[in-house]
Amino acid sequence: LNLLDGSLSGGYQALANVEGGTITVDGEDLSLSGSIVTIGASEDIGTATEASAALSAVNESIANVSSALARLGTGSKALGTHQTFVAKLSDSLETGVGNLVDADLAKESARLQSLQTKQQLGVQALSIANQSTGILLGLFR
Repeated sequence: LNLLDGSLSGGYQALANVEGGTITVDGEDLSLSGSIVTIGASEDIGTATEASAALSAVNESIANVSSALARLGTGSKALGTHQTFVAKLSDSLETGVGNLVDADLAKESARLQSLQTKQQLGVQALSIANQSTGILLGLFR
């Protein structure tokens, strides 16, 4: 996008929030003989009156360009700040999802360990039960 030649109508817009609000950076027409740079490329300074008028136009153009650059800088800073915020928000969401996944894995690991312990206890109980019947049968021999 060219924000300096006045060809962009409506400016540059970026999504700012979930409600659909936007951050808008309006384009500035910095071309010669435009609304901001009022002096033209073929300005005549042959006489003192023309030179004085040209100097006045240059000073006005300098003030206008400074204002236009300030507006562009403000919009750029707003977009940069918003980009930083979105990056930090994205990092926080990734960390949160990672923590949820880790918590689920820990929960499943604890459940697996519990089931393995129950299985081992069941095997030992069957072993003890089988031994006691063997001992009883040995008494009858």
